[in-house]
Amino acid sequence: MRTARRAVGGFDVRIGGRSVATALGNESQKANPKVILDLHTHSIKSDDGRAKVQNYCQWIRAKSVPIDGFVLTEHRQFDFESDYSELASKFGITILKGAEVETEYGHVLVFGVNEGLYNEFDFTTIGLSLENVIEKCEKHGALAAPCHPGRPRVGMVAHLEEHGIPNGVRIVETKNGGSRGDEDEVAAKMAEDLGYLGIGGSDSHIVSHIGRCATRFPTTLATEGELVEALKAEEFEAISNKQ
Repeated sequence: MRTARRAVGGFDVRIGGRSVATALGNESQKANPKVILDLHTHSIKSDDGRAKVQNYCQWIRAKSVPIDGFVLTEHRQFDFESDYSELASKFGITILKGAEVETEYGHVLVFGVNEGLYNEFDFTTIGLSLENVIEKCEKHGALAAPCHPGRPRVGMVAHLEEHGIPNGVRIVETKNGGSRGDEDEVAAKMAEDLGYLGIGGSDSHIVSHIGRCATRFPTTLATEGELVEALKAEEFEAISNKQ
């Protein structure tokens, strides 16, 4: 439900205008249909990532991290090559893949990437048009969600005064495991002011940060396509496991 217009960041805002290398192994999800996924993680495939996917899985099991799986959202790319099905089966963890691209409004998570979408714009480009990314995602059955919007410089709030309210945004990341200070509060306020829904992700770049924030869904998810469908159904909750 969208809320009334309010002030964000000191200025007035107005509401303007199938599976690739995925796997499911968690038997417990069959008994409990609810599933918790960390929607924002990075491995060594990202230029600043220091975590191997296998080490994420080991850490989740060794430390009983309260998530059922995670989405690898590597910076400015989509990893078509890696197959994590054996790891997913071995550890009973859902492993999905997405991307994190960079737009004039800051960083944006993309879920449901396929070859058609990948050919629509250059994922490596810095300063993509957010509205174009959203449009192309909709065309190809994917979904784009601005991440850590309360973060200076690379978050959406920092660019609203200059660019205005972008068309097409419906979901933003309101809980981010790497947020500092009041960044999550700023993100939550923007989401409330503009009627956006919120998701959660750890934004982990090292193993011990996986699962710091996540998103709870009311049903099991096994593929990127099912994740997109669940997000579009708008039945989810951002959660924080930060201590």
